[in-house]
Amino acid sequence: MKFSSLTDRVKGGAADVWDMHYLARQAKDRGEDVIVLSVGDPDFPTPDAVIDKALQAMREGDTHYTSILGHDELRESIARQHRSSSGQVIEASNIITTSGAQNALFACSLCLLDPGDEAIVLQPMYVTYEATVQAPGATLVPVVLDAENGFRLDRERLSNAISERTRVIFYASPSNPTGIALDREELEFIAQLARQNDLWVIADEVYGNFVFDGEFNHISSLPGMSERTVTIGSMSKSYAMSGWRVGWVIAPHELIANLEKLALCMLYGLPGFIQQAAAYALQNCAPDLQHMREIYHRRRDYLFDAFSEMPGLQPLLPDAGMFMMLNVLGTGMNSAEFVRALYSATGVSVLDATAFGASAAGYVRVSYTVSDTELEEACRRIKAFVEHTNG
Repeated sequence: MKFSSLTDRVKGGAADVWDMHYLARQAKDRGEDVIVLSVGDPDFPTPDAVIDKALQAMREGDTHYTSILGHDELRESIARQHRSSSGQVIEASNIITTSGAQNALFACSLCLLDPGDEAIVLQPMYVTYEATVQAPGATLVPVVLDAENGFRLDRERLSNAISERTRVIFYASPSNPTGIALDREELEFIAQLARQNDLWVIADEVYGNFVFDGEFNHISSLPGMSERTVTIGSMSKSYAMSGWRVGWVIAPHELIANLEKLALCMLYGLPGFIQQAAAYALQNCAPDLQHMREIYHRRRDYLFDAFSEMPGLQPLLPDAGMFMMLNVLGTGMNSAEFVRALYSATGVSVLDATAFGASAAGYVRVSYTVSDTELEEACRRIKAFVEHTNG
């Protein structure tokens, strides 16, 4: 039996780098003594009040079809928070809710790209970007950000990547995996190129609430960018609601109308009780968000100090998020070898960062979404491992 060419375009690459994570996850589920630092699912529970709100909404009957765009209250809450953070003038009518940020990215790709188009993506990039861009038949053009430059924006490479077929610039800020947040000067450069070449910009900002030092910068608020910027957001990380699958797109009205048509035959609206819970979280759970940010900040500093003292390891200090990139070439192993050897010797799983692009070769991504006790034990095991390796 024959399948469509779409099934080949959405396969993506580097799938094998997840094998060790899956092994570790299965071992953890069996009760084995392993520590999983290879995935970024918050270790915090969804706030009790959010769960209570969902239960209340279900009991009150919000269990039927909903608006394709999403509940007005949720969209208004998203708009209010985004206006406050970015200064961009938007309303609820500029927003459609989606089943998480990944659904938002995929839908936007389908609405903005045609076969033969090119989409520029800053690399290292999240693993699903490749398939997301390729699904409509477009070509992903990676702009490599070098480790030697701290994975900061390479202006010359970005400029040179633009061709007559370029339609979109994709980026995540703060980045998964690097944790780097683009500064205002970097965003102004991207904005200038977008205006000059009449390009869309898709800004994946799901980690924007977890910037540790200074303010988070939004490209959508820069001159001439509101009409060409697509902002992606999510409840997954900021409110420990990854399993609830609530995301959104903030965009010009015409794109929102097209996304609504797509959602009609793709999603048909989020569950109402989940939307009520998400709206409640946005309106009432800022203290919970602040608490999580403070803990991630403390864990980041702890890991950076611990790894800096271990032979053969060079950590990259992230601006935000829940991951740290770790150069392991000083151990005499490449990233794939290090991941396998570390897990075999210690039961600690980390992720080979080549999953995010060749520019991350030699790095592993370490997640700090486990308890402080587990994180300290993981560091003890990693320290003993590298000391033995370098001994």
